[in-house]
Amino acid sequence: MSSLSSITVAVVATHGFEDDELSSPIAALTEAGAEVHVLSPDSGTIEGKKGSTVQVDRTTAEADAANYDCLLLPGGTANADSIRTDAPAVAFVKQIVEATKPVGVICHGGWILCDADVLRGRTLTSYHSMKTDLVNAGATWVDEEVCVDGTLISSRTPADLPAFNDAILRAFAPNS
Repeated sequence: MSSLSSITVAVVATHGFEDDELSSPIAALTEAGAEVHVLSPDSGTIEGKKGSTVQVDRTTAEADAANYDCLLLPGGTANADSIRTDAPAVAFVKQIVEATKPVGVICHGGWILCDADVLRGRTLTSYHSMKTDLVNAGATWVDEEVCVDGTLISSRTPADLPAFNDAILRAFAPNS
């Protein structure tokens, strides 16, 4: 697997993220050499649903999609439901997807993709309760550990993290 030392990954999240869905991919990415920035509507720290905290590197209003090579969208129902109401986050996600940069999304993280209106004709997986929302946004939903549709890499739950992390490391690698 190639080194990710030349890439910068944006993680868009807020309070209530699923702790493992944020920490496990970030650990895999940083271990592979990627620079990872956590973007959130507010500065300071954000807290996961199980109590872990993460320092915010930049607010979503300050972030410029041109400065990032890839995007990670962790789940957590409260996180996903809240972040999709942040207009700068939605605009940032839309710009990343429209620039065909790799996007890794797990569990409920896909809700913001619905709001960004970037799912027509795409195939992805998610936590099963998201199926109707994703289909209504124009996607084809599949129940698979990991689904890769071009630059969109999706997964269902924390149980799928080993496969998800492997898939995003491959997809986020330069010249993959």
